[in-house]
Amino acid sequence: MLASVKSDIGRMREINEDSYAFHPPYLFAVADGMGGHAAGEVASGLAIRALLEQVEAGYGKIPLQNLMEDAISHANELIYQASLSKPEYLGMGTTLTAVYVETDTVYWSHVGDSRLYLFQKENMLQITSDHSLVWELFLNGNITRDEMQTHPQRNMLTRAVGTSPDIKIDSGVFQWKPGDHILLCTDGLTNMLSEQDILQILSVNGAAVESQKVVDNLIDKANAAGGMDNITAIWLQYGDV
Repeated sequence: MLASVKSDIGRMREINEDSYAFHPPYLFAVADGMGGHAAGEVASGLAIRALLEQVEAGYGKIPLQNLMEDAISHANELIYQASLSKPEYLGMGTTLTAVYVETDTVYWSHVGDSRLYLFQKENMLQITSDHSLVWELFLNGNITRDEMQTHPQRNMLTRAVGTSPDIKIDSGVFQWKPGDHILLCTDGLTNMLSEQDILQILSVNGAAVESQKVVDNLIDKANAAGGMDNITAIWLQYGDV
């Protein structure tokens, strides 16, 4: 597997509240924190640390899909309890989108509006669904996919890690094969670039030898489009082709 990652503060934020897990060739995740002051950074950092610790402690003991879900549930509990410990942490939370790769099988778990994509040849498939108001409006036919990017309430989440004692987690599994690619990213990328923009960048820079250039160019383009939020991207390519 070839893998690359980059996280950028963007052009408008004073602090980077994104966090990520980058542990080739198995575990990868992105988290986009929210909350006043530095609370978002705290929440996303707690989520990633909890994910790593739980997966390491539980690997081989329970099925991977259950392990991923248990890790996010544990992160939710930690963040929620931390949010009650200080007034400045009240209401903090984070998105969390994670994958565990076992050769040709990818296990994923997800909460929030960060995204997981699978690329096969010229096809771009969004594996996760956004837990956001605009996604619900899109599914109901009230707005188009393009309108989601500029909607004034595009940052309003309907589900996040750590904002309540209980959490509902989306999860699943899919197969990938040599020549396929995976992208995990926070909404600082997808709010600035359309899927067609992303596909165009990947069609130029998707070669294995330019793995790091893929994420560099994605983030450069997102910043050129305004860089309104923190931007994090993880790019994975199956095999050595």
